[in-house]
Amino acid sequence: MPASNGFIRSVEIAPGEDEIDRGAYPWNVPAVAGLVDGVALDPGVTYLVGENGSGKSTLIEAFAVAAGLNPEGGSRNFAHSTRDSHSELSRARRLIRGERRPRTDFFLRAESFFTAATYLETIEEDSERPFAAYGGKSLHEQSHGESFLALLVNRFGPDGLYFLDEPEAALSAQNCLTCLRRMHELTQQGSQFVIATHSPILLACPGARIYECSEDGLQRIDYDDAEPVRLTRSFLDSRERFVERLLAE
Repeated sequence: MPASNGFIRSVEIAPGEDEIDRGAYPWNVPAVAGLVDGVALDPGVTYLVGENGSGKSTLIEAFAVAAGLNPEGGSRNFAHSTRDSHSELSRARRLIRGERRPRTDFFLRAESFFTAATYLETIEEDSERPFAAYGGKSLHEQSHGESFLALLVNRFGPDGLYFLDEPEAALSAQNCLTCLRRMHELTQQGSQFVIATHSPILLACPGARIYECSEDGLQRIDYDDAEPVRLTRSFLDSRERFVERLLAE
């Protein structure tokens, strides 16, 4: 369980947004439409799961931008922009905040992490202690997985608000376990996470809240009912039969 209440209690449609075109993107995505009545976030860890295109990355980007973070990743102090591609959803959302304010924050998105790391080099080059908050080494001088872990271990700290979009993209199974342990440590120290993931390992944080994005909208589910868990378990339990049937189709 987290050490204290979360920074964001829930997310809802902002008042005065009745003119939204429900037939246009992103409002025509069922998971987005399912947020009309608002969605509660866990004070520790909230997960979004679903197939590619189900809307989970759209939602987590909107949450992060509404919280004041750069849409291409980084903290609220990151000002880089290569392409204005984020949806209008962030402008139509209202965050229902708790009594606390985060000491630090970060939006980690796998698809634009390289750009964020490059921007970091430009703002750290004149620092007396370059990359001190990131382990003392440029993220570009490490492998993709190593740079992700350097961020989690060194940059992420207590009382932080963190949005992660498919962090497993750069992590081995072993490092997913390392990530899970670090997340648990930070929630015990007052941090809050919102994570979009396909990883059954990362989904295993005790007491977390899991939402499934699907054609039926946005539904809260248990760990054992999450598709990454069910599919992985089914494959490992009957690998030969699973592969035989898959390749025969």
